Amino acid sequence: MILNELNGGSCKTYLIADEGRGHAVLVDPLYAHVDRYIAVLAYHRLELDLVIDTHTHADHLSGCPQLRSLIGPRFAMQKWAPSPAVDLHLDDGEEVPVGDLSVRVLHTPGHTPDGMSLLVEGNVLTGDTLFIGGSGRTDFAGGDAGAQFDAVTRKLFTLPDDTVVRPGHDYRGNSTSTIGLEKQTNPRLANRTRQDYIELMNNLQLSPPQNIQEVLQPNQSALGSGEISFPDWSELKKVQEIGVEDLQEMLASEDRPLLVDVREPAEYSGELGHLAGSTLIPLRELMNRLSEIEEHKARPVVTVCRAGMRSATAAAILGRSGFGNVSNLAGGLLGWNEAGLPVER
Repeated sequence: MILNELNGGSCKTYLIADEGRGHAVLVDPLYAHVDRYIAVLAYHRLELDLVIDTHTHADHLSGCPQLRSLIGPRFAMQKWAPSPAVDLHLDDGEEVPVGDLSVRVLHTPGHTPDGMSLLVEGNVLTGDTLFIGGSGRTDFAGGDAGAQFDAVTRKLFTLPDDTVVRPGHDYRGNSTSTIGLEKQTNPRLANRTRQDYIELMNNLQLSPPQNIQEVLQPNQSALGSGEISFPDWSELKKVQEIGVEDLQEMLASEDRPLLVDVREPAEYSGELGHLAGSTLIPLRELMNRLSEIEEHKARPVVTVCRAGMRSATAAAILGRSGFGNVSNLAGGLLGWNEAGLPVER
């Protein structure tokens, strides 16, 4: 097995490969280093089967879509990932073959809803869930400190103590740790209750990453900054969210909202289906098609997508365009389906 970190900095990309069989996956590749990764693959004579993001990144542009476009691997993320560019959605417990190796998926949300860790041959790639002597922040949209504590203590910390921890970031010059060492010494987690951890994480008062909107929104929407004018951080924070049960009640009332589904056409007719009576306007086309829904400015509007991320962007765009009563469906069609509510296909 080859298991190498390729960037040599605080932001980690991992190559996992069965050298004998010549098959490989790349985990959390950076857009800025795509040429480097292709050169490494060529040097080792490896075929890239899959590119994986452990979560939707807020600090760098993902290199997965570019690698898929250039050399053809499928792009995989956890099933709660919002990006329409993803080919393969992975869930907890799934096994991903890499030649004769097997990579097991652990859903470890908290930093983001789609966070996952990858277990291979006594190593666990923890993404932004567990760091060496720390953990990923939980103050982004969809972050949940309690869920992160559960993911770490109930999944990662139940692995054998000698499991090697390989995080998605390290800012102190470390490369690896072990599960046993993190259980004993990690200052955010050792000897803390769940409530202790929630209070700690909810009061960190961290500054957002530089250029977060220029990174996060393209990663979650698969759109470039030239294709759409993304709302800024302050606009997104004003977006009102609605849960699936409240929306179900609204749809049965006289004050039925206009449903605007901002996914791509293939998603609209795909496995998750769509809400009856919804209007499909892909996010990339929204600004140019506002006239189609202009007459509904005074009516309640609910934006919908796969996981509630692209639709939050759409809700902010509609809000700044004069729509006065806009809500975003929290959890999107994934949440709606998980609640067992009806869809059309």
